[in-house]
Amino acid sequence: MMAKPDNRADNGEKMQRMIDNTMEHIRESRDYMKAHKQEMPADQLADMQAKNERREESIQSFRAEIEDENSR
Repeated sequence: MMAKPDNRADNGEKMQRMIDNTMEHIRESRDYMKAHKQEMPADQLADMQAKNERREESIQSFRAEIEDENSR
């Protein structure tokens, strides 16, 4: 079986969709935390905040990769 050719023509578009989806997840989780903060255990709240921080780091990485793709 032959390997598929490395086609990166739409990488920028894919990365932008990933950014958009990740930003939507951040918004949804912030809305959830805001609405349910009083009834959430502290550890669950901390976990969700940490996950959002990781998501924001991912967005930065996605943007850097888009810049890299565009500079080729």
